[in-house]
Amino acid sequence: MKLRYKITGVFLALLVVAISGLALVLSHTAPCQPAPAIPDGADTMKAVVSRCYGSPDVLTLEDLEKPTPSNEEVLVKVHAAAVNPYDWHGMRGSPYFMRLGTGIGSPKDIRFGADFAGIVEAVGDNVTEFKPGDAVFGAAAGAFAEYVVTRKHRIAHKPDNVSFEQAASLPIAAITALQALRDKGQLQSGQKVLINGASGGVGTYAVQIARSMGAEVTGVCSTRNVELVRSLGADHVFDYTKEDYTQSGQQFDLIVDMVGNHSLSANRSVLTPKGRFVIVGGAKGDWLEPLMGPIKALLMSPFVDQEMGMMIATMDGDDLAELGALMERGALSSAVDRHYPLSEVADAIRYSEQGHARGKIIIDLE
Repeated sequence: MKLRYKITGVFLALLVVAISGLALVLSHTAPCQPAPAIPDGADTMKAVVSRCYGSPDVLTLEDLEKPTPSNEEVLVKVHAAAVNPYDWHGMRGSPYFMRLGTGIGSPKDIRFGADFAGIVEAVGDNVTEFKPGDAVFGAAAGAFAEYVVTRKHRIAHKPDNVSFEQAASLPIAAITALQALRDKGQLQSGQKVLINGASGGVGTYAVQIARSMGAEVTGVCSTRNVELVRSLGADHVFDYTKEDYTQSGQQFDLIVDMVGNHSLSANRSVLTPKGRFVIVGGAKGDWLEPLMGPIKALLMSPFVDQEMGMMIATMDGDDLAELGALMERGALSSAVDRHYPLSEVADAIRYSEQGHARGKIIIDLE
């Protein structure tokens, strides 16, 4: 018996050492490296880059070599780009487990930004869906730049009556809203949906898309954003500074939660018996804090009739086209809070990190 305890003790000690070692590796941040020289005669462009993890102070506007599209890619001259929480999470490499994909110690890809809209300048040999001169919008690494390359399935044609600013606002936030409602939430016409965080980037789209799907929409936001959320089509609005939706006694078929400021049991209390709870985003933190809500939902879901879980959006050209069609016919618009030039991306990220943006933050390149 004593040998068994010794073996168990050694195993636990090794496990602790391994976990501690992994934590140290993941949390290590290497110093910023200087920009390498650009080959003589190369075509260049202005671009915002992140050569190390850290605050917005690590972001620099540099001259980079202009990219060339591969066989399956499209080169776009960017007219407008948009900020997302995704950007500053990647900038900081936080939560640290992200670095398993983005790079240990420093970013593998220094290009910064994701959402954009612009004009196609060149296409790869295998691209037939787009041609030079087409106005498009989509997502790709390095959108905060004069030019960006992206794979053809990550963009869609921009409707003629939609501005570059409005189109650039859509990709990550609007696709997240669409897939949370339609796919994970399985929202049906006539159902009641609550959007917690209705004035944010994802929330402003979720309110409008849910309304276009025929749902009865309730938004949750602060006092200063109540009228904005109403103007987007919400049937009812909770001002969270004055009332708690989990204490309202109302029942919802679907709750889409971007905030994570109520417990799972509190949310379950206002879900219908067969309702769905979809987590989009969560608590801030460098370690497990952002995962605690999804983990609890995963553990609880098998033991309750309601479906509870997190969703992660996937960039899809067909979904982008669907969003563009909604915008073309006036059923969807982008609530824009602030504009920044490319040289002030760091300030745009600082503002985004504060968490008080009313809709989208735009980077202008025209």
